[in-house]
Amino acid sequence: MKRKFSRVAKDKKTGVAKKYLAGAKNRAKKAAEIKRTAKAYARGDYIDLKAVDRSRSAHDASKETTKKTLKRKR
Repeated sequence: MKRKFSRVAKDKKTGVAKKYLAGAKNRAKKAAEIKRTAKAYARGDYIDLKAVDRSRSAHDASKETTKKTLKRKR
């Protein structure tokens, strides 16, 4: 018997689940990266996970990067 999965809400333009695009600066670019990685995985190609993590965190608007400031000792 085949497993059944519940349906999820998808983005109309890209077809990717909305949950994966939430908080993205550029939804289309993030969706394209997700699709590209999924195709490579399906083909069995090598996937550079560090590059994928960097790319996805760069698209994320909810995590703003801040510079560390050095405190001077007085």
